[in-house]
Amino acid sequence: MNLLKDEISTLVRKLAIPASIGTLFQTLYTIVDTFYAGKISPEALSALTKSFPIFFIIIATSIGVTVAGTSLIGSSIGEKNEKNVLSYFVNVIFYAVIISLIVSILGFTFSEKVFLLMNSTKEVTSLGLKYINVIFLGTILFILVVALNSFLHAEGDTVTYRNALILSFFLNTVLNPILIFGFLFIPALGITGIGVATLIAQFVSLLIVLRKILINERIKKITFNYFKVKFFFLSNIFFQSMPITIAILGYSVAAAVVFTYVGFSSEYAVAGYGSATRIEQVVLLPILGINTAIISIISQNIGAKHYKRVEQSYFTSVKYGLYLMLFAGGLIYLTSDFVPRFFSSNSEVIAFGSMYLKISAFILPAYPIFFLSNGFFMALKKSEKAMVNNLARNVIVPILSFYIARYINADFKTFFYIWAIFQWSISIILFIYVKYYIKNKLVNV
Repeated sequence: MNLLKDEISTLVRKLAIPASIGTLFQTLYTIVDTFYAGKISPEALSALTKSFPIFFIIIATSIGVTVAGTSLIGSSIGEKNEKNVLSYFVNVIFYAVIISLIVSILGFTFSEKVFLLMNSTKEVTSLGLKYINVIFLGTILFILVVALNSFLHAEGDTVTYRNALILSFFLNTVLNPILIFGFLFIPALGITGIGVATLIAQFVSLLIVLRKILINERIKKITFNYFKVKFFFLSNIFFQSMPITIAILGYSVAAAVVFTYVGFSSEYAVAGYGSATRIEQVVLLPILGINTAIISIISQNIGAKHYKRVEQSYFTSVKYGLYLMLFAGGLIYLTSDFVPRFFSSNSEVIAFGSMYLKISAFILPAYPIFFLSNGFFMALKKSEKAMVNNLARNVIVPILSFYIARYINADFKTFFYIWAIFQWSISIILFIYVKYYIKNKLVNV
């Protein structure tokens, strides 16, 4: 594929489909974890759900590293500056190692406090820590694999990571029941086993991506001189990565706020909502795939100053995203009474999960505009704009929703209707702004 010349809609499909398939298996991975947590107990399911805002510090950092590496390396490829391509690659790895250590320390220090802030019971807090502490032991695996993969994404290779995610999914599916419930000489680890299975699968993903990196023709040109920390490249990676990391960390704030409000109903409400969001994540996969595609396409074309192709990439991706989410919303609504039964047999958990999915069906078409607009700015190396967007949606909106709901004493359903109104408002405003930016500011990037 030639990201600078091939037809845009064809490129979006060719890049998005492998990325979506890979992300599908990554999400199925979390669904398997959720399924087995539900088999342990409703409290374990709630604990795993409430672990998500804490786990999200790793996810947010990984996304920041991915975006920084993909956009900076991709832009250097578009500029035909091979020296910068290799320099950014090596320094992305250095950055990944440093930030992994920081994230692990933060995770071990504050995890218990976050569980307690979410109004968790003592049992749920204990179970959550047994899982999340294992995850933070392997932070470097999560971040290093995406640092390496950012180089492949910048070149337009979304297939390798897809294959790694597929294999790790199957490995995780096999390991989960063995490590949770025990088998032969392997002791039953309970919810801790879910974390151990995750780290083993992640290590296999790292090996797959590393192998592809080592046989890459560009990488073979790296000499010893590149393996020195260079402040210029490291600082560029930091300032490209950190705004989006901070912004996406806002999502963990959003999740914590939502879990806290939902928890006023019961821990079973948290379990039902948490299981329902796993299904929501599955239907959002095509949008995440398209987002990966446009970051790769736009980053190279902005480096080559092909502004018309940048504009076309954005509007084509939004159109595809809207069509897909309208279809997905209808499907979610029709199946909302049946899907939660996959995760739990508890009638209360099922009822809350079904209730959320029916509301989610109407929110889904708002998401493509938000995610793809952020992808647009990240590819332009304007992470500060994506940061503002994310902070508005993931910090300000949840807090407003929380206090409005508390003021009117809203129940579970009313809270999420308030949430839906805010999601649509943010997306519409953002789309208008991006149209203005393309028309008036793009040539000045």
